[in-house]
Amino acid sequence: MNLHEYQGKELLNSFGVRIQRGIVASTADEAVTAAKQLTEETGTGWHVIKAQVHAGGRGKGGGVKLAKNLDEVKTIADEIIGMNLVTPQTSAEGKKVHQVLIAEDVYYPGDNEPEEYYMSVLLNRGTGKNMIMYSTEGGMDIEQVAEETPHLIFTEEIDPALGLLPFQARRVAFNLGLSGTAFKEMTKFVTALYTAYIKSDSSLFEINPVLKTSDDKILAVDSKVTLDDNALFRHKDLAALRDKREENPIEVEAGELGLNYVDLDGNVGCMVNGAGLAMATMDLIKQAGGEPANFLDVGGTADAARVEAAFNIILKDPNVKAILINIFGGIVRCDRVAQGVIDAYKNIGNINVPIIVRLQGTNADIAKDLIDNSGLDVLSATEFKEAADKVQEVLS
Repeated sequence: MNLHEYQGKELLNSFGVRIQRGIVASTADEAVTAAKQLTEETGTGWHVIKAQVHAGGRGKGGGVKLAKNLDEVKTIADEIIGMNLVTPQTSAEGKKVHQVLIAEDVYYPGDNEPEEYYMSVLLNRGTGKNMIMYSTEGGMDIEQVAEETPHLIFTEEIDPALGLLPFQARRVAFNLGLSGTAFKEMTKFVTALYTAYIKSDSSLFEINPVLKTSDDKILAVDSKVTLDDNALFRHKDLAALRDKREENPIEVEAGELGLNYVDLDGNVGCMVNGAGLAMATMDLIKQAGGEPANFLDVGGTADAARVEAAFNIILKDPNVKAILINIFGGIVRCDRVAQGVIDAYKNIGNINVPIIVRLQGTNADIAKDLIDNSGLDVLSATEFKEAADKVQEVLS
């Protein structure tokens, strides 16, 4: 589950990570009020107006702007709120902006020049250890840094059983070329950041940039926080931060129905039980000359109500030209699934795309007879190759 920048910063701050302070606003008038409050609390004279959407590269799309007075705060906030923000990480349609973060200016003059760094915390699945990835090249796309100057990217791997050790936090600060007060501030920042990552059960923290201010403070100017969905039951307060407006509405509806659904760009809808079989089915569709329109795992209880719900979700996609149902009857009996398909088909009414049903496992022969004798426009199959041939046939 992704958090907005302002939510991520609040989470980081609760664990002692210093952040660029800000107040979220939903209207231009609220933005002006927030700017006045922020000036009173921090003394900032300028304000940064930042669109709050689940996408990176907001500045490139015009979603991050500097306001030098309250009139500019109102004008800029009015321009950004309600716009469809297009960034390198959104579709061509972009994402609608519902809120903006009014943030303090942290690039104030002082004894030293401000410096920007990149830092993220994530799991290295290859080693089974957590990893801090960091670079002196803050403010840039880390992919570009990795391609053009890979020697400027450092990593620090942390054994989950031991946690982040003090010498590792110091090594991060050393590799970033810091000394004196900034060195000490960075070790505190890294330690607090890793603690927040572990205790919030996150799967990703990305701070770009981490800023060393002109007076050697270290703080998070941005924050991208992704929480582990499987651990949200332990964090009811964090689960409540979910913004469904930022998610695919079909995926949200499927989740509420208890279906594991991921929307894709293809033309063949998939209805499968089990994630592994779902992946194999997607490969099967590609081999047959089609493209999977979705990943949909109905789970082990593929009864009529569940199959009907899955049908309705798949048919919301106008690109679907055929539906492949691929069920392995281990715990669930294939004849029950077949009857569920027949009942769901009749309840929905006219389905104007071809349906191929491949049932294998317990009572597969009975299931095939039920499908073949149902009188419905449904093609049955028992083998993978047979299902693939029929997919290819209906697409041609």
